[in-house]
Amino acid sequence: MRELWIIVRHALTVLAGQLAVMAFGVTDTIVSGRHSQEALAALSIGSAVFISVYVALMGVLQALLPVWAEQHGAGQPAEIGKSLRQSLYLWVSASLLGMALLLSPGAILQATDVPQALRDQVQAYLAVLAFGLPPALLFRLYSTLNQALGWPKLVAWLQVGSLLVKVPLSIWFTFGGGPLAAQGAVGCAWATLAVNYLLAALGLWLLRRNPAYAPLHLWRWPEPPERTALARFLRLGLPAGLAILVEVTSFTLMALFIARQGTLATAAHQIAANLAAVLYMVPLSLAIATSARVSFWRGSGNETHAAAAAWKGFWLAAGMGCGLAAILFIAKQPIAGLYTSSPQVIALSAGLLTWVAAYHVADALQTLCIFVLRSWHITLAPLLLYGLLLWGLGLAGGYRLAYHGGLGLAALHSPSAFWAASAAALAVVALAFTALLAWVLRQGRVSAPARAESPD
Repeated sequence: MRELWIIVRHALTVLAGQLAVMAFGVTDTIVSGRHSQEALAALSIGSAVFISVYVALMGVLQALLPVWAEQHGAGQPAEIGKSLRQSLYLWVSASLLGMALLLSPGAILQATDVPQALRDQVQAYLAVLAFGLPPALLFRLYSTLNQALGWPKLVAWLQVGSLLVKVPLSIWFTFGGGPLAAQGAVGCAWATLAVNYLLAALGLWLLRRNPAYAPLHLWRWPEPPERTALARFLRLGLPAGLAILVEVTSFTLMALFIARQGTLATAAHQIAANLAAVLYMVPLSLAIATSARVSFWRGSGNETHAAAAAWKGFWLAAGMGCGLAAILFIAKQPIAGLYTSSPQVIALSAGLLTWVAAYHVADALQTLCIFVLRSWHITLAPLLLYGLLLWGLGLAGGYRLAYHGGLGLAALHSPSAFWAASAAALAVVALAFTALLAWVLRQGRVSAPARAESPD
């Protein structure tokens, strides 16, 4: 039971921090929805573009978790510090690329037929977030390091505390007050930018002042870029980042395609998407905790313990996924009512939440699997499966059902077409990833010498 408790405790701590971060999005959604339906629609579209860019780049950095966890398991603290300094080169490159994309979103907005009336507000929103991207990615490095070392509290405390800054700033900037004029959805972006810089500064301060980091020898002048180390990072991080890009864009591009259905459909989709993202934090936290333990045991040379930790995390994710989906399905009407006072938006949102519940069960399983597979440095196969199923069956299938019809149905012209197709695609992904993980764990048990009994 000790191994199970370590995973649960780690996951709960990560979850507290992740929910605090998700509360940023919930706050912005509620504040924008209370401001106006147009502000909520602009937030939906702008956040879809930002999340697509941010999460893909974050995925490249997050994929370093197994590297540092293995070094931790092998008892090589100085190597962790050196590896972290090398990762700063990735951070700089990712920040510059992300800023360039966020500052020039016109082609994306035009290609997805975002209404002209919303484009100016969306572009202003993204321009502010472009300058908040570098500190957000830097804090992600700090977060990944601590998760790899099994110290998630040093991240969660900062994330939870930052809510005390984010909530009042979002309200103030959005509605205005005193010398500040109301800025609508763009005000939420300014609040996020301020919080991102605060978190990055506090993370750097802790790295400098907390004696727990002393064995890592972090504060040395960065070594020149090492091709071997960076190539290893890219072999692991690029496919992982691209896989996350496919996953997230299959999710967020729905917002852009749904935007042509009008502000009612866009607002309802934003509520559904926000709830799906909040629920995702539970399997994400379990996946981070499980992959950290699996990589630790692999670094220490114990494949038996690694496999046992992987299965414990898998069954936890499955149980939590089913439980949360059931709660969402039962309480969908009152939950939708928390976001808006519009009866039309509530009615449409409640219908979408049925599909969100089904989506979440599959999402919980596939999230756990893909993180654990990275502990065995398996990233290419998940990328190919994501591209084929999430873009092909999910996004393209949803577009066809919504605007052309299919399966004996006329064109639905409803966000439900996209959610139904995405839930079906993610279910196939979850089955494929589960089979791949089972095969990998079986191969590891066969090839590894028996060193100790599996942890309880």
